[in-house]
Amino acid sequence: MTQNLLKHEASPYLLQHRDNPVHWRPWGLPALEEAKRDNKPILLSVGYAACHWCHVMAHESFEDQKTAAVMNRLFVNIKVDREERPEIDQIYMAALHQLGEQGGWPLTMFLTPDAAPIWGGTYFPPTAGYGRPAFVDVLNEVSRIFREEPDKVDASRNAILERLSRSQTKNSTTLDVNFLDRAAKRLLELMDRTNGGINGTPKFPQTSLLELLWRAGERTKNRTFQEVVLTTLRNISAGGIYDHIGGGFARYSTDAKWLVPHFEKMLYDNAQLIELLALASIKTNEPLFRIRIEQTIAWLEREMAVEDGAYAASLDADSEGREGKTYVWTHSEIVDILGPLDGAFLASIYDITPGGNWEGASIPNRLSNLHLKDAETEQRLEQLRHKLLEKRDTRGQPGRDDKILTDWNGLAIAAIATAGALLKRPDWIAISRRTYQRALDLMSTDDRLAHSYRAGKRIFPGFATDYAAIIKAALSLHAATQERPYLADAERFAASLRAHHWDERNPGYFLTAIDADHLILRPRANIDEATPSANSQMGANLARLWRLTGNDDYRRDLDDILQESAGAASDNLFAATGTLNALDLRLNAVEIIIAKPPGTDADVMLDEIHRLWSPNLVLSVHDDLSELHEAHPASGKLAVDGNVTAYVCRGETCSLPVTNPSELADLL
Repeated sequence: MTQNLLKHEASPYLLQHRDNPVHWRPWGLPALEEAKRDNKPILLSVGYAACHWCHVMAHESFEDQKTAAVMNRLFVNIKVDREERPEIDQIYMAALHQLGEQGGWPLTMFLTPDAAPIWGGTYFPPTAGYGRPAFVDVLNEVSRIFREEPDKVDASRNAILERLSRSQTKNSTTLDVNFLDRAAKRLLELMDRTNGGINGTPKFPQTSLLELLWRAGERTKNRTFQEVVLTTLRNISAGGIYDHIGGGFARYSTDAKWLVPHFEKMLYDNAQLIELLALASIKTNEPLFRIRIEQTIAWLEREMAVEDGAYAASLDADSEGREGKTYVWTHSEIVDILGPLDGAFLASIYDITPGGNWEGASIPNRLSNLHLKDAETEQRLEQLRHKLLEKRDTRGQPGRDDKILTDWNGLAIAAIATAGALLKRPDWIAISRRTYQRALDLMSTDDRLAHSYRAGKRIFPGFATDYAAIIKAALSLHAATQERPYLADAERFAASLRAHHWDERNPGYFLTAIDADHLILRPRANIDEATPSANSQMGANLARLWRLTGNDDYRRDLDDILQESAGAASDNLFAATGTLNALDLRLNAVEIIIAKPPGTDADVMLDEIHRLWSPNLVLSVHDDLSELHEAHPASGKLAVDGNVTAYVCRGETCSLPVTNPSELADLL
């Protein structure tokens, strides 16, 4: 078949390539059968809509007629959106790692006709340079080896598949509080105490790592752990990685000071940062953190809401063919828009200079003004920023990948619900409710979830990450509202996840469902990357479900997952930070059970709980504690003299009843 077939797809990333002269196919049985029928190797190209270097390789090679002719003659060419098909990306990125390559996107892999990996890389330039071979030379050489040296192809194929199929590391490591403390100390040594984040460049937010350090501070009472998290959040909130004009965080910073972002904005980064900023806000009462949450949620609602309330996946780094063009300013532009006085005033605060701070222009930032000014000054700045945003909206805008991903929306729902509860913003809880309901309307069929939705098309069945994030969302809404249907949803989806994804041999969850499309192997869901893995998210979910319901099946699965993960966590702490956070919750959960007799109001008690909130708190409010599971340590306890009464439970022991918020604060 001699045509590009991507025009029939829903993914914005695939549609970006529908007019390429390359005869692209989407991943699926027809493309794989074509490769077998024609005995051609497969060129697999994986990327995503907001990926800058994906665009570069597309412009240089995939839009070039001569390069496309070579690709079409020698290969069956398959294009994959990694956000739409994360299981394919995970398998072949792991294969690239087995070849000793660091990885990244675009991912360029060469496969046998039966889809087994044999060699690959990431970005290949059109001409050789800087130690990289020219793309056409790579194409010709891989094709030659496939035709003329089948023994070499088979050896590479078999070696990679053998390594990919190995079970995860198992050893005698014990995951306990001592392991947690040692891990936190090792990771703390790698942190940049001045700017925050991990030492070196580029800098990513790495929210699971920051949460691990935050938890270590609470567990050990060593303030150093939380101070480095706060330093990171302050600098991220002041740096150019934050969009000071329109709101929202970019994916990462290319420098050590968080000044120059890679300008793409991802839903998952913003979701996770909202949740962490909420913890920092109640801990410090610094207005900066609350304001960044407010602005980021406003950005989500203004620029990312699609389909009556769910959120789009990302905004591109590029606009009009240039990275960051929408977001940067010259000093003269600021003065022209705001006038000499206001322009000079705003420019002095946001580091907008005649010479610029990046490629002759300026990225707005407040790194030299970390602390906010007085209320009157900040209000003036807000009005001026609004004028700049109105002007910026007339520029060319970055592309938006408007597909809806269940897992990323789940993270956003959970974060907004948590921030709403902790910071007393019922309007945010309402946003979270709406997004949750819309996500379920689009993505759920009975107890099953889809992964992606766009233009009436769904990717089904969903992945373990989708269930884990939606369960987290349901539990967060339950914590914020104490409405039982959310807890029922969490249990319902947990049962479905276990039925379709559980690995009986090596306890934990497969990324793909048992009835999903056949792949060369069934990937596990246990590596933390930019988002926590399904296994680490479910570890936390299972800990909360166990405490909330008393169902010991949740505890058994959780403990099995943690035991199975011990070796991998010992080998690679960075890939296991989410798992260690779940371990901390398992070991140190503090459950607050409130008995609220009919006609009473628990708001004062709840306000005190939210003021002292910790990631390890599990909250439930009941009219009658007899409805608790009979094995629960608070089962059958009573409200005192008809008053709202709290019990604080650690392990299998609960406190004496307290009816005064200050007494509750002492217990916490």
